[in-house]
Amino acid sequence: MNVKKALIFGFFTAFLILGVLSMQRAMPDPKEDRIYKAIKVYSPYIVEKRIGGLAIVDKRNDAKKDLKEKPNASDFYHRLDELEKNWGKEHLKIENNEVIVTDENNQTAAKIFIENQKELEFVKRFYGI
Repeated sequence: MNVKKALIFGFFTAFLILGVLSMQRAMPDPKEDRIYKAIKVYSPYIVEKRIGGLAIVDKRNDAKKDLKEKPNASDFYHRLDELEKNWGKEHLKIENNEVIVTDENNQTAAKIFIENQKELEFVKRFYGI
C-alpha cells in the first residue's frame, strides 16, 4: 500500500513539474513596459483575434494583402517577438539616450527618450542594437 501512494505522489509531482516547465517555455521575453509600448506603436505587426486563436498581421504597404501568420498557441508570442526583433534591427537606432525609429524609406518617424539604464539595456538586449 505504501508503494502505491509513493507512485501516485511521484506521478503527480512529475506532471506538475512538466506543466510548470512547459508554461515557462511558452512565456515571451520580459519587456520594459514604457519603452516597449512606445516602440510598438511604430511596429508593422499587429495581433488579430480570430475564432481559432490569434494571428500576426503585417500592416506594411509593401506586404502582399496584409500578410497573416497563424502560429500555434505555444509559439505565438515567441514568433511575434522574433518578427519584432528583426524589424527593430533594421528600423531602430540609439543616439544620445534616444531611440530613433525609422520608417520604410529610412526617414525618421519618431524619437523616444530613454529614461533609465534598464530601458537602454532592454532595447539593446531585445532588439539587438
